[in-house]
Amino acid sequence: MIERPNYLEELISFKEKDLIKIVTGIRRCGKSTLFDLYIEYLLSHDVNKNQIIRINLEEYEFNDMVDYHDLYNYVNSKLIKDEMNYVFIDEVQKIIDFQKACDSLYIKKNVDLYITGSNSKLLSGELATLLSGRYVEIKMLPLSFKEYISYVGEVDIQKKYVDYITKSSFPYTLKLHSAKEIRMYLDGLYNTVIVNDIADRKEISDIGMLKDIIKFMFDNVGNLYSSTSIANTMTANGRKISVPTVEKYLEALVESFVLYKVSRYDIKGKNYLTTGSKYYLSDVGLRYYLLGSKSADEGRILENVVYLELLRRGYEVYVGKNDDNEVDFVAINEKGEEYYQVSYTVKDKKTLERELKSLNNINDHNPKFLLTTDYTPYTSYNGIKQINVFDWLLDK
Repeated sequence: MIERPNYLEELISFKEKDLIKIVTGIRRCGKSTLFDLYIEYLLSHDVNKNQIIRINLEEYEFNDMVDYHDLYNYVNSKLIKDEMNYVFIDEVQKIIDFQKACDSLYIKKNVDLYITGSNSKLLSGELATLLSGRYVEIKMLPLSFKEYISYVGEVDIQKKYVDYITKSSFPYTLKLHSAKEIRMYLDGLYNTVIVNDIADRKEISDIGMLKDIIKFMFDNVGNLYSSTSIANTMTANGRKISVPTVEKYLEALVESFVLYKVSRYDIKGKNYLTTGSKYYLSDVGLRYYLLGSKSADEGRILENVVYLELLRRGYEVYVGKNDDNEVDFVAINEKGEEYYQVSYTVKDKKTLERELKSLNNINDHNPKFLLTTDYTPYTSYNGIKQINVFDWLLDK
């Protein structure tokens, strides 16, 4: 199993706390493996095997488990009366009214409950209302570059970066030994998990249009769009689609953690803007799988990698607007705001001036960073720190 130390530490920190631990993220990002790692930890820290109840609702043996009665009755029958029971339920959204079973298990003093789900709506409906203040969400992503490197080794970082973005950051791809095997795995992931799951859940009959939207969004990662501009662009390219349909499909892709929607933030006015958004992918390897050798803007792909890393580090992330200038990312946490500009290279003087301009025009003293793949000595421009992005991704 590939180690996921940050997520594992989060789970450990909430052990036996009076909270439901909910791990969310795209299918196959490693949620089930995280539970395996955590169970290994429990077993090595004086927890007996019979105290652990594990249910993976994607496994055949649980196919007959349909609603919350089935789920509750199964778990309840396995509980040890005078011991703490650690209950793990994978892909809980497959159970009708699952939140009722979760609530009933949560109130038991001898149950420590952990669940996973691959739909963000999991926490926006009845579960959130029913369990308000009684759960903690751990948002999981596919492998970070640091996790990837910890497995493949740190020789020739730039080549490993290319492998990381083209061969995929889904953990299981590291177990595959050829480009053909990886492509077959991603093909199954794309068609079964992404397309079919979304189509079934949203009752989408026009699979061809859904695939066209996915291709369009994958091809335009990091570009500023609205639902109207997407509909107009696709219609102009011969694929007529309405704005409500675009919105429905985008919502489904965001709910499934395939895409992440990044709204704009007015740096000067400190306002959240409602017009125009950017979309980034949970795994850029899916883009290379779907679009093949079609040229990609290296800078926008790097932006995608940086965006996901900022999420992993616990920031709320926005696209910055400062008068007529755009800042790639405004990253906000409890300590305040940070600004990030991302460029594949700034060896060209005009490129460097352009990238610095957006940051120089911000009239506050929050930290400002320029991330590039260039290897240069420590450099600062009027307080803007230029950092090698690979060192930043690896926390060096």
